[in-house]
Amino acid sequence: MAIEVITKEDLNEFRQLLIADLSTLLEIKPQQQQKKWLKSNEVRELLNISPGTLQNLRINGTLTYTRVGGILFYESAHIDKLLNENKTINR
Repeated sequence: MAIEVITKEDLNEFRQLLIADLSTLLEIKPQQQQKKWLKSNEVRELLNISPGTLQNLRINGTLTYTRVGGILFYESAHIDKLLNENKTINR
């Protein structure tokens, strides 16, 4: 059985390759296409809100939705727009 010695240079080369691979993966992820329509549970998870809060947003017209059968769908572009319009800047 042969013994293989790993040097600091080998570790540095591995680190550089790993960083390059991770950078590539992180660049690809944001470019993936976002779902156009989200179900209620996805919206609640995205906004970290309860079912009651989501219902209040529907009732008062803050968040529009489409009902197909018994399933409610929310347009992701509308949710993004709503979040961007309600940004606050802390000073």
